[in-house]
Amino acid sequence: MKEEIHPKYFETTITCACGNVIHTRSTVKNIRVEICSACHPFFTGKQKLVDTAGRVEKFKQRYTRTAGKTVRRKPKIRKTAIKKKAKKKST
Repeated sequence: MKEEIHPKYFETTITCACGNVIHTRSTVKNIRVEICSACHPFFTGKQKLVDTAGRVEKFKQRYTRTAGKTVRRKPKIRKTAIKKKAKKKST
């Protein structure tokens, strides 16, 4: 076996955003994760919202603005449709 081709193997801690700490060994020291088996909905059976970009708050703001009603947007007009309308007007 060749010497010095294998990475160093350290005792490390994996720290989750929920505060759970797991001690193990790895080639990387001090790993930080967002979701672990203690807080993941699949393992806990509970729905827990993990919102890092504020998406839930943005949705709630839009939902309260419209009072729960469906807002229909205007359909996009393609450039070819605009050209056809311009030709019809000019003729």
